[in-house]
Amino acid sequence: MAPAGSGVIPKENMMLGVTLSRWTMSYFFAALSALVAAEIMMVAGFGYPTAGLRAPETLILVHVTTIGWLSLLMCGALFQFAPVLIARRLYSDTLPLPALLLVLAGLGLLLVGFLQLTGRLTALPSMLPLAGIILSAGFAVVLWNLGRTLWPARPLPLPARFVATGLVSLALTVAFGVVFVTVLGQQTNSEPMLAIAGAALPLHIAAGIGGWLTVTAVGVSYRLLAMFMLAPELGGARPKLVLAFAMAALVAVVAVGLGAVLTGASLLIPLLAGSILALVSLVLYGADIIHLYRARKRRFIELNSRMAIFALASLAAAVVLAIALTALGRFNDGVGAVVFLLAFGWLSGLGLAKLYKIVAFLTWLECYGPVLGRMTTPRVQDLVVESRARKWFLLYFLAVWLGTLALLISQPIAFRVAVAAMLAATIGVVSEFVQTRLLSDVKTRSSEPDAPDAVHRPHLLFSRSPSN
Repeated sequence: MAPAGSGVIPKENMMLGVTLSRWTMSYFFAALSALVAAEIMMVAGFGYPTAGLRAPETLILVHVTTIGWLSLLMCGALFQFAPVLIARRLYSDTLPLPALLLVLAGLGLLLVGFLQLTGRLTALPSMLPLAGIILSAGFAVVLWNLGRTLWPARPLPLPARFVATGLVSLALTVAFGVVFVTVLGQQTNSEPMLAIAGAALPLHIAAGIGGWLTVTAVGVSYRLLAMFMLAPELGGARPKLVLAFAMAALVAVVAVGLGAVLTGASLLIPLLAGSILALVSLVLYGADIIHLYRARKRRFIELNSRMAIFALASLAAAVVLAIALTALGRFNDGVGAVVFLLAFGWLSGLGLAKLYKIVAFLTWLECYGPVLGRMTTPRVQDLVVESRARKWFLLYFLAVWLGTLALLISQPIAFRVAVAAMLAATIGVVSEFVQTRLLSDVKTRSSEPDAPDAVHRPHLLFSRSPSN
């Protein structure tokens, strides 16, 4: 590895031709704000476990987490890294901003609509149908932009095929959501739509958390873990089987399950078949990840990759927990704990861990790419202080695991205390992102008389391509 200030660029930084997505940082800012808001709600006792799983308050909490935090995080990351997966430019660097504004506006209306279900704001007409329209428009712009980016690159490389599968799942998730808000807003008497709204919630969750968020995260993690640990790109049959079993699981749950809902049949068989197929996919994925860590060329594992291990462990723990609860006949009692561990241990934990590297990497590319060769430059790792950030990540994962335990043993006060620790840790991690973005920890300056006096200082909320 090159010493600090040497100007020698590690493998993952040799991407000077990459065009930075201008609005990716805006997506990250909005997403992190939603994460903090969701944690504040839980600390205040708003939503589950104080309220029931289907209560409007819980619906608010769930959608702030899944749309505001996880979906915006994933969209922002894909606008930057989907082009990297296929070595092409993003179809449009203008469309992400209106998409973000539409999603945020739709989410706001959705939350107002759920509040109306609690008996508040009854003087207003139901906001749910309008929320469905605006959210659909926002995600349609996201899908159009990413779809037009991926389509010309067919046949897609394997990580991009995971992303494509995730995007199809996003479309299905939004479609289910539109049906739900239309029925809740009392805008239809259609029997098929009423049947879907009454029984298809597991399909909505499977398409969203399983297809859109998890399958996409798996595909992106293959590339990011390999790139950041200098590990060889995975080939062979096993990664293809991971995707094949994941797709089969989605078909079993969503397609076959939808047929069951519309015909009045039981969802038990589609859900059981999908769960088995998903389990096989996750076991194969785990084997791939272990191989990546063992085959890495970078002996010292950076903090982002070390913390990703905790996120992956949370995924494994959630799977084991779900199996154990099912075997004991207590899955319905513990489903909240399983979903919490998946959302905050696996998806949020992986997101925060990878953001720690992504924010530094994109900031380095924006600030030092244009002056490379004209002044000495720091490494990406010189933009962060791992010893300072480590305690926040460790506190975060410990708090998530304690919160999961508190849910399992029905201790809501202990759960709120654990989430308070999560909130403190999240604020600490976000402060690290801000300091990275502001170059607060970079001390390298050029000693060459003809070099620039200072690098371009980045904006917190948007990026400028080094090629601009």
